[in-house]
Amino acid sequence: MSRTVAIVTMGCARNEVDSEELAGRLAADGWTLVSEVEDAEVAVVNTCGFIESAKKDSIDALLEANSLKGHGTTRAVVAVGCMAERYGQELAKALPEADGILGFDDYQDISARLQSIVSGNAHTPHVPRDRRSLLPIAPADRPAARQEAIDESYASSLGAGGSLFRKRLGNAPWAPLKIASGCDRRCSFCAIPYFRGSFISRKPTEIIEEGKWLAKNGVTELFLVSENTTSYGKDLGDLKLMEKILPDFAAIEGIERVRLSYLQPAEMRPSLLQAMIENEKIAPYFDLSFQHTSPTVLRRMRRFGDSEKFLHLIAQIRALSPEAGIRSNFIVGFPGETQEDYDDLANFISAAKLDAIGIFGYSDEDNTEALDLTDKVAEEVIRERVEALSSLADEMVSMRAAARIGENVRVLIEDEELQEGRAAHQGPEVDGTTSFIGTGFKVGQYIDAVVIESMGADLVARAL
Repeated sequence: MSRTVAIVTMGCARNEVDSEELAGRLAADGWTLVSEVEDAEVAVVNTCGFIESAKKDSIDALLEANSLKGHGTTRAVVAVGCMAERYGQELAKALPEADGILGFDDYQDISARLQSIVSGNAHTPHVPRDRRSLLPIAPADRPAARQEAIDESYASSLGAGGSLFRKRLGNAPWAPLKIASGCDRRCSFCAIPYFRGSFISRKPTEIIEEGKWLAKNGVTELFLVSENTTSYGKDLGDLKLMEKILPDFAAIEGIERVRLSYLQPAEMRPSLLQAMIENEKIAPYFDLSFQHTSPTVLRRMRRFGDSEKFLHLIAQIRALSPEAGIRSNFIVGFPGETQEDYDDLANFISAAKLDAIGIFGYSDEDNTEALDLTDKVAEEVIRERVEALSSLADEMVSMRAAARIGENVRVLIEDEELQEGRAAHQGPEVDGTTSFIGTGFKVGQYIDAVVIESMGADLVARAL
């Protein structure tokens, strides 16, 4: 029997890929995908479980979908994704409004799970576990385990999906392309390795094929996503594999721009930097995860670097590509952060001239080392520091945007009504945009232009 389903995606671009893989599996089994929850018999909410604010947004989305039950088409609301995986039974007890809480292990049988739930059968949610135990400790031993998962049709349990089941849920001219899943780093504030598992790379041939599939489905900008892009290939025996295959992405027919995400500063290497700069189709865009700049705080975070090293890396990038876009996120109020530590971070933000900055207040997260750290910063102090640093960040980003006036840019149009798009230095959804006035460009066009004005992080351009 044909049934209708709507998938609501929360969180990051990696979740968007997961949603499209779920959509592909459901469509292959006869489900009809609809865009609006009120038109669907089943609403599937792909939740985010990274930080407290993201979890709240996911719960709000589940409650909003649940409010439609009994008033029209919607009969069931199901939670999937990181928060569902991370909390399982606990979430089911706290949120009885959800008709089902499905973990990653349910993905390969998603159609059967939804059929059962909409038919009124109870689904027993899983007990969360440390997913790092699913793969061998040694990265070199993981490809064999991944191939076994593919052969046994449970690859999604390891976060290792593919385009075989993928179905686009939108028609944007850009799309995320997952190159790896999981993370081997042990940052003390982050639970991602616990519920996403150890790092595992997808095979280059598999990713390139998916890139070609996306290009045939209207995509001209590929956004390479993972939890740690600079680690790509280490489990395949070649830590420099990313720089070797970047030209292959650029050579895909129809692809005009390739963008990398989530680069670890401690793992940036000259060969990768050079590979990103020398190919004109690779966006000179550096999404660098600094998180803080005080060496004391960074060591407590189980991370590396300091202000001097980070500024040196930025200087190297801009020496090779003065117009490169650089963005980063920072955590304020991490346990033990002193006023001196905070001032070091504020001074860095003033000096770095970043194009986009995310400021987040620290919050305790389950299954993290930081949860048990002493010297917690008072919530009031965290709020004050977040507010002050956010204000400074907005000022610095505005100054950086203003400095681009007179610069030549190539803009991918994404909104026909607003005549708005993104230049190469602007990442999708989280960075600034570039718009035109009095033009009639179509979505998907690339426009060569010159920047004539700035408004905060956003730019106004004139077509050349």
